[in-house]
Amino acid sequence: MTITAIVLAAGQGSRFRAAAGADRDKLLAECVGLDGVTRSVIEQVLVNLPASVTERWVVTSPDREPVVRLAQAHGCKVLLLQSAGMGDSIAAAVAASGLAQGWLVVLGDMPFIRTNSIEQVINALEAGGISVPVHAGEHGHPVAFDRALGTDLMALTGDRGAKRLFARAWVSEVPLEDGGVLWDVDVPQRLNFDAY
Repeated sequence: MTITAIVLAAGQGSRFRAAAGADRDKLLAECVGLDGVTRSVIEQVLVNLPASVTERWVVTSPDREPVVRLAQAHGCKVLLLQSAGMGDSIAAAVAASGLAQGWLVVLGDMPFIRTNSIEQVINALEAGGISVPVHAGEHGHPVAFDRALGTDLMALTGDRGAKRLFARAWVSEVPLEDGGVLWDVDVPQRLNFDAY
């Protein structure tokens, strides 16, 4: 299945800024990746995407030029959006990406997800359905959506994500021994990953 990745990177990261300083963008904060290499959070996310996902979009705000440059350097198309709402970002990216067999919604502040885990989520996607990783009994990210849900995804608004679509579609839960699917960088302490 050819799937389009949508990396959500438009949020302002207010919790991170409150702890680290108003001028600190969590997407640009450095952390040590799963491969032992130090990169920015957003670059770790892009590096972890499987090579098989060739169609990639990054949704970010117009004032984030370093994020735009990193996205382009990693072969991503960039969608500039003023709204930080997750629903707005998903809807705009699905509309911009055009015809796709499905979409993989990736959060730009989750740098510790194993590439193999992402591949398993994609491979579990069924026609008309949704695929979601599960770790320690909790749903995580990224989440894959079949093309049949495109209209519903484009109807999302505000800061509400696509979780409400789970009630309308077949959901494939993918059990993973990967704490990275739950690990976002909301505060500076989360730059150190200890959930192997």
